[in-house]
Amino acid sequence: MAKRPYVSPPPDPEDLAAFHSAVADARPLRPANRVHLGGPRPPPRPLQHLADERAALGESLHGPIGLQDRLEGGDEPTYLRPGMAAGVLRDLRRNRWVVQAQIDLHGLNRDEARLQLAAFIAASVKAGIRCVRIIHGKGIGSPGRQAVLRHLVRGWLMQKNEVLAYCQAPPRDGGDGALIALLRSR
Repeated sequence: MAKRPYVSPPPDPEDLAAFHSAVADARPLRPANRVHLGGPRPPPRPLQHLADERAALGESLHGPIGLQDRLEGGDEPTYLRPGMAAGVLRDLRRNRWVVQAQIDLHGLNRDEARLQLAAFIAASVKAGIRCVRIIHGKGIGSPGRQAVLRHLVRGWLMQKNEVLAYCQAPPRDGGDGALIALLRSR
């Protein structure tokens, strides 16, 4: 048996007349000098995604150090601008340069990462910063666990005239989830 929707009965004419006489002298309130609190809401923050990113960054910076991480001269990425002395890259790999600034590209898409990296390098050179850490991640949170930014960042750095050399960060600074880059002086 189907239910019919509830329909309210028409108002009683005596009740309606009493209501109108009660509110006959009512007037709208003047606009008050009040703050309007119904503005746009901030975008939602994906808490689980942020927790995953923090965990991946923590693992990159403080994860266990394996034998491969302790060996110098493995198959880690390195780059030396043509015309630069080989000692520059050797000093960079041996941590003789102090990291003065860093950027974390976790969670960014390729376009956002490229723009932020370019702005970071330009600002670093302008500020006289010579050695920077670029955290691109290990791809743990990526679909298929592919480190997309890892390969893109390497290519972008080679295209920048400001970058003289780069190498994989030591395990305590991110290992294969980060690069240490040497920038030209002003």
